Amino acid sequence: MTTPQVKEAKTSQGKAVVNDFSMTVATMNGSGSQTSNVTLLRALFKMGIPVSGKNLFPSNIQGLPTWYTIRVSKDGYLARRETHEVVVAMNPDTFVADLASVAPGGAFFYGDHLKFEINRDDISVHSFPAKLLAKESGAPANLRDYVANMAYVGVLAHMLDIDMDKIREALEYHFDGKEKPIALNMGVIDAAFAWSTANLKKTDPYRVEPMDKTSGFIMADGNTAGALGAIFGGVQFVAWYPITPASSFAEAISQNISAFRDKEGQDGKTYAIVQAEDELAAIGMTVGAGWSGLRSVTSTSGPGISLMTEFAGLAYYAEIPVVVWDVQRVGPSTGLPTRTSQGDILSTHFLGHGDTQQILMIPGSAQECFEFGWRSFDISERMQTPVFVMSDLDLGMNQWMTKPFEYPDQPMDRGKILWEKDLEALKEPWMRYKDVDGDGVPYRTAPGNRAPQSAWFARGTGHDESAKYSERADHWEANMDRLVRKYQTASQYVPAPVLQTRAGAKIGVIAYGSADPAILEAGDYLAADGLATDYLRLRAVPFTDEVRDFIAAHDKTYVVEMNRDGQMHKLLLLEYPEMAAKLSSLVKYDGLPLSALWVKESLQAEEQK
Repeated sequence: MTTPQVKEAKTSQGKAVVNDFSMTVATMNGSGSQTSNVTLLRALFKMGIPVSGKNLFPSNIQGLPTWYTIRVSKDGYLARRETHEVVVAMNPDTFVADLASVAPGGAFFYGDHLKFEINRDDISVHSFPAKLLAKESGAPANLRDYVANMAYVGVLAHMLDIDMDKIREALEYHFDGKEKPIALNMGVIDAAFAWSTANLKKTDPYRVEPMDKTSGFIMADGNTAGALGAIFGGVQFVAWYPITPASSFAEAISQNISAFRDKEGQDGKTYAIVQAEDELAAIGMTVGAGWSGLRSVTSTSGPGISLMTEFAGLAYYAEIPVVVWDVQRVGPSTGLPTRTSQGDILSTHFLGHGDTQQILMIPGSAQECFEFGWRSFDISERMQTPVFVMSDLDLGMNQWMTKPFEYPDQPMDRGKILWEKDLEALKEPWMRYKDVDGDGVPYRTAPGNRAPQSAWFARGTGHDESAKYSERADHWEANMDRLVRKYQTASQYVPAPVLQTRAGAKIGVIAYGSADPAILEAGDYLAADGLATDYLRLRAVPFTDEVRDFIAAHDKTYVVEMNRDGQMHKLLLLEYPEMAAKLSSLVKYDGLPLSALWVKESLQAEEQK
């Protein structure tokens, strides 16, 4: 595939750029702009045009700047672009910077209540009376400041040729068919569309037209997708403490579980959801639920992971199944709470003091968030250990065009769990921590088993195969060696990497998570420039055999990730020290989603050294 070429069409202004640009709206946090922005995104998607939407918002108070970028790509690229061809300015505090950000030849729209000097003659500039249009639409006075943002929806609909019927459909979806808010917002959009038709002349080349490239896709954010996956995976217990950007994961479980869960039990519920007093309590409750035999999950981000360390170590050593969703953000410390990162890889893999190796699952799309939502329970119970699903803010909170979610294609895997009849059939006494199969995974029981021999004491201290307290050196080493075997066995159950190859490629690229769209796009651009690359997307740690084979098959492999220290690169060096010379690290850690341009230029620069 070659570098995509801009589609050309004749207009009164010359050649049009159709379905291939980025549009950014600059507003203030808390101004109600999210409804306007998502309406535009969904309308374009309903027109059959591939789109992605990314929200850049402040971490502290209402009124600070926020930007929402919609990428329109006829070729289906979803990564962030570094250029802004269409910019809408509604915030006086960022007006000058927003004006400067418009690419030459682009279009700049702004509310006429913003009184600034326009000093660019290389772009198209248009003002519009947002506040007046909101007032004349008949909106109540207390809502005018919020619905005023709908004015730029109407203006853009006219100037970019966005289908007004699709805009209404998007509003109907957003407001769940409630006619009053639909009519209120649509009134401003209609007024702005009419005003723009009468007063603005198209002088820039950017516009959209219907396509058929979103058929078979949906729009979803990763946190909601993961929450739905957990529900379909049989989640029974959720404990969580609010933290950006993970809160919406637990909230989505709470909002949706009753609709998908059979009504059973005295009070009609087969689940419990608890907002804990802090992260330590949240994982403590979750580990307790896992010990009792429930499918349990908690969600958090980097600071919460730090607080969960001791209980994570307990679950690892006592061998208790539990799932933790880490929706990563920028650290260290409080860091940048509303920016994206892949900075928790090392700390989470080794979470716990002493010798600890935690299993990581790394989704790369909203669809995989759903899949890993249920599959993480299977792996956790099969391996009797914590499983950490490593999402991030970009994947978790932003809207993605994704394949529809698929119902779990296999029965729930409860792993090696024994009930009364199982214990009766044993020819030898059951021992909680005895490896009878050679895979490092012992057999467990759960409360509710009535067999007297099913009881065992879960402890974080030294123990023998029978779970009895022991400080003997041989017991300790034997148990720790078995945990290593169990970790190695996990590579048979975790998701295998996804591989993309090109003929003649001697250069490999390894990446993971939300970096995927940028890597895929950059691979096309590199190939167009004559540099073929193969791409392996990691989906889990421990690594599978495919990873070793991929590194061995290439002269050099670049590990691309969004953290300062090249954390996955370091894990690969630890796992494959004999191939260290073949591995190079490429990192970006500015808190923004990865762009294909950066990947392409960085890899080319390394190859030219």
